[in-house]
Amino acid sequence: MALDSKYIFNHQQPEAEAMVKWLSSYGQSKHGGVSRLLYSSSWINAQHALKAKMEEIGLTTYFDSVGNLFGRLEGSNPQSPIILTGSHIDSVIDGGMYDGVYGIIASLLSVKRLIDQHGQPNKTIEVVSLCEEEGSRFPLTFWGSGNMTGRYSLKDGTRITDGDGIKLLDAMKTAGFDPEQYETPVRDDIGCFIELHVEQGITLERTNKSLGIVSHIVGQRRFNIRITGESNHAGTTPMNFRKDAMLAASHLITFINKKAQETDPQLVATTGKLTAKPNVPNVIAGEVLFTLDVRHYDEQTLDQFCQELSLFFIDYSKEHEMEIEIDQWMSVKPVMMDSTLTNHLTKIAQEKGFSYSPIVSGAGHDAQVFGTHCPTALLFVPSENGVSHSPKESTKKEDLEKGRSVLTELLYQLAYHEEG
Repeated sequence: MALDSKYIFNHQQPEAEAMVKWLSSYGQSKHGGVSRLLYSSSWINAQHALKAKMEEIGLTTYFDSVGNLFGRLEGSNPQSPIILTGSHIDSVIDGGMYDGVYGIIASLLSVKRLIDQHGQPNKTIEVVSLCEEEGSRFPLTFWGSGNMTGRYSLKDGTRITDGDGIKLLDAMKTAGFDPEQYETPVRDDIGCFIELHVEQGITLERTNKSLGIVSHIVGQRRFNIRITGESNHAGTTPMNFRKDAMLAASHLITFINKKAQETDPQLVATTGKLTAKPNVPNVIAGEVLFTLDVRHYDEQTLDQFCQELSLFFIDYSKEHEMEIEIDQWMSVKPVMMDSTLTNHLTKIAQEKGFSYSPIVSGAGHDAQVFGTHCPTALLFVPSENGVSHSPKESTKKEDLEKGRSVLTELLYQLAYHEEG
């Protein structure tokens, strides 16, 4: 059951912390985490609870065709581009309560403070609760921001199903967003996008910083790598006559790790999933499939690293007379955040006396989608012990408030001070 809204504004806890906990009650799991998947009942209830909260503070609300929720504070200059701020409402399965939600709550609280202290802005501000970012229910990420920026359209959801075989468009219709009534959510009126997010890493805490001002969001390359050797008897096949796909996989994975460390300290390469066939103790593996996730903020570095891996795999395949297939299924370009907005954030942090550091985001965020569409900024607050996507996810309440304070000031400067 959701917490009473009077608790949110009257309890002694800082508002950001209290409201994050309030919203986490929608989809709360038995382990204390959050499972709020796209178009699920908990997702629907959370979006409508946020809609009511937006209206309570005086915002005009509306949904677009895919379920992105907007709370609009109209500016006195209707011709000015819109200042958009927020994050995503969906979660991973049994995830943390702050991921995505904190950015929405902080945006809502920032706008509330601006209304209370300054009234109507010059430029229109919209708080957005983006419908999806994680890809936890359907094999697709950034459905919300991707539709807004033209990356996706309705046809991208026609063949996609979840683990229960439910089509994305059917789930969308059940949630109240009928594909037959679909109108493109693409926006050409957005002047900038500001996202506040928990770091989901250990860097800020280890360096004793309260804020991370993101310079880049890494690009990603993801691969499925299949090695085909030869299954045979574990006891009767001499070692020098084997075509052991498991052994080959271990050599390739070792090379990947070594090469990544040699290439650049900022480059990361992860082999997170491995499947062997026939996967029994007394048979040499005839086939192994493993995944590879490579990330870096410079596209040339990414390309060079992946090319060197490919050449090594080809040479290994020839030398050991084994087939190696490389299937690349994701290629996301690195995105640089807008320098003017990051300079604003830096100056605000300095003026407030908050400790901060430039940082590269190793995780994907909606900001990387908007970053190719309009000027975009991404601001981090620390994650305790670097934990995220877990019920143990937490951020100190003073850091939550510092992030909210900086966001409020940035929105004030952009919407109340700057002309045009």
